[in-house]
Order: sequence, then structure tokens, then C-alpha cells
Amino acid sequence: MPRYAAADLVLFAASLLEKSGVTRRIAITVAEVLVEGDLLGHDTHGLAQLPAYLDELAGGRMAKGGEPVVLSDRGPAVAWDGQRLPGPYLVRQAVDLACERAPLHGLCGISIRRSHHIACLAAYLKRVTDRGLVMLLFSADPNQGSVAPFGGTRALYTPNPIAAAWPTDGAPVMIDISASITTNAMTARRAREGVRFPAPWLLDAAGHPTDDPNALFTNPPGTILPLGGMEAGHKGYGLALLVEAMANGLAGQGRARAQDKWGANVFVLVFDPEAFGGRDAFTAEAGWLATQIRVNPPRPDVEAVRLPGERGLARRAAALREGVPLHASILPALAPWAEKLGAALPKSH
Repeated sequence: MPRYAAADLVLFAASLLEKSGVTRRIAITVAEVLVEGDLLGHDTHGLAQLPAYLDELAGGRMAKGGEPVVLSDRGPAVAWDGQRLPGPYLVRQAVDLACERAPLHGLCGISIRRSHHIACLAAYLKRVTDRGLVMLLFSADPNQGSVAPFGGTRALYTPNPIAAAWPTDGAPVMIDISASITTNAMTARRAREGVRFPAPWLLDAAGHPTDDPNALFTNPPGTILPLGGMEAGHKGYGLALLVEAMANGLAGQGRARAQDKWGANVFVLVFDPEAFGGRDAFTAEAGWLATQIRVNPPRPDVEAVRLPGERGLARRAAALREGVPLHASILPALAPWAEKLGAALPKSH
């Protein structure tokens, strides 16, 4: 598989965004977040999202410049209107502000309404754990639906991802999961490639379980099952409702006032362990548990027991050394935009 220098990919993505009218600071931030997703191996939510972002910019549905409007600021509790700015820019700004304020107040939560899509949630986590802090991140698109509540058949909400990360005495723990069994992006990719899921992860329009990703795109459409599937989907359903409350409820503008636009509401929550049991005690406890997890005897079909994020961090380190491997569909989807905007495609090595 061809590999590309991460810095070259950032420059390429930023160039496409700038040539589309995005201000330089925003363009570079969005490019960095997208490439970070690919570095970690989340290749449906890295540069794979850029063609859709460029289309949104061309159609005037994503803002090209500006800053969020501050709706409320109580120090440890902040609310923004994102003004439909690119999600990676808004979330990066929110993460940095929360990291500044958490040591002052013990924690800081920032709610963002009317963000655009925020890309890969895992891409924001290391930035927080590198500072010795803990983060929870919730995101939901109040304007779309592809997942039905457990036991139902009509799409009501989105896959509703949740991310969390904390430091240990070694590598951090980094969790990025959806409350659904798969994502919209992965379902669309498999439908394009004619690849079925390994198990019935969707319901067709009549409510029958299926492994066919095309079920999501019929008329009427099917739905993606909650995390846990047919047997334990009530757990994913519960997580989805939590995300709805944290992302849409705290934003004060959710599905009750939905619009026909692609976007997101977001909640960023950063903790400073020093304000609770102490940072050293936290990392010692987290480190002990991490060690016990790694030495846990694996099942016969498992090579080793890993911590969440361990594989992604290993991929990131390898990609920074050897180049980023891109999914075969990514550059062909960006090539027409590069030609249209006059940008050179990155060269592999």
C-alpha cells in the first residue's frame, strides 16, 4: 500500500481547504485533525471526509471563516454557537480552552451547538492526555437519523460517538466508540465496495436483521442496529440517549428543532485529576490497571490483551516513521477536487 508523509497530507488538505475559501488558521487545523484520524487508523473519518467537506463549502453549508459565538461563560461551564464552522476547528479550540481552565476549576465543560461535522473523535484525545488531563467527548447530529431505538424500526438518531481518554504511567487509554454497532461512513463504504458486514448489523426497512449495507439506502431506508445488536442492543440504546442528552440537550438546540443540514452538537468535558484524588495517585491507579490488563492471559484466538487505543497509537508511531497508508478510495475521491482547485496530489514514497 502506498504511504505518504503526514506533513505532506496536512499541506495538501490545507491547500484544498484554503483554495475553497477557508481561512488559513482554520484550514490548517482541520487538515491536522483529519490526518490525525488516518494516523490512528480511523480511515473512514480522516481524509475520507474531506471531499464531503469541500462539497459543503462549495454549497455554502459550511462556514469558511469566523469564530464561535459565546452564549454563556461561567468559567468551568461554557456554551458556544459554532456558526456552522468546520467541526475540527471548533472542537480543537474547545479542547484547548477546557485544558486551560480545568486546572483552575478542577474541570471544564464546553457545549457547542451548530458545529459542522467533527471528524474522528480519537484525533482530539492525545492532545489532552499529553497534559496529564482526562477528557470525555460526545457528539450527535441533531439533523439526521440512521439508528432506531432498541426494538424500533424507524431511524431516530445518529450513531452518536463517545470518546474518552486518560493518562497512565505509560501510554494513555484512548476510547472512541459509537453507540451503534457500526457507523454511517463504514456502511456507505461497504455499500460502494459491495462488501457485506460480518454479521447482521442492520435492520432492513421491514425490521429484519441483515448484513447487507445497502439496506440503509433503500426507500424507505433500513437502520443501523444499536451497539450490542439484536441480543444486547439495549445497552447501545442507553449510551445513545446519554449522548443525546450531553450533546443535544446541553446545547439547547437538538432534534426538536432539527434542520435539513449535516452538522453536529458537541460536548467537551476535561478533568484535572489533581483537583480530586491527586494526579500522581490517578496515574498510579491507571498504570496498575493497565499492567494487569496487559498480563491477563489471552483467549486461544487472541494474541494479547490490549488497552483501548494501544493499536491506534502503534499505528500512529509507525505511520509517522514510515508514512501514512491511505485507504484506496481516498485519493481518487480527492483527485477531481485537486484538479478543480489547482492543487498537486501528494506523492507516495
